Amino acid sequence: MINRIDYAKASPEGFKAFGGVYVYLQKSGLPKELIDLVYLRVSLINGCAYCIDMHSRDLLKLGVPVDKLVLVPVWRDAREVFSARERTALAWAETVTRVAETGVPDADYEAAAAEFNDKELADLTYAIGLMNAFNRFGISFRTPPAAAAKA
Repeated sequence: MINRIDYAKASPEGFKAFGGVYVYLQKSGLPKELIDLVYLRVSLINGCAYCIDMHSRDLLKLGVPVDKLVLVPVWRDAREVFSARERTALAWAETVTRVAETGVPDADYEAAAAEFNDKELADLTYAIGLMNAFNRFGISFRTPPAAAAKA
């Protein structure tokens, strides 16, 4: 994989604007582990190696057990490994990320709205949108994962 451009360096103001949303989300009141689980799931769906590597490392630093981390792609079958709130967030992340396929059905919205208040749901959706955007940057410009630098 060849890195095409360093988009943060090429357009620092654009990167800073996206970074502002990232900083806001850290202070939004949603638990960091929940946000990082959503970031990881979105990145897995989109296939962004850089983001999968980064958010896996972030979750490990937060103390998330490897047993849980490796089950993120199959969270629906992992039963109680994920809390009800995490399962709802992961389901919402999937339907919003696949918006062109799903159209985000009313049933998916109602399930998310039953678990998260309006602010939390808006913030969760900002996180999903932000990660989808960062995945597109990472994939488009072939940003290598940290693991590749160690290989």
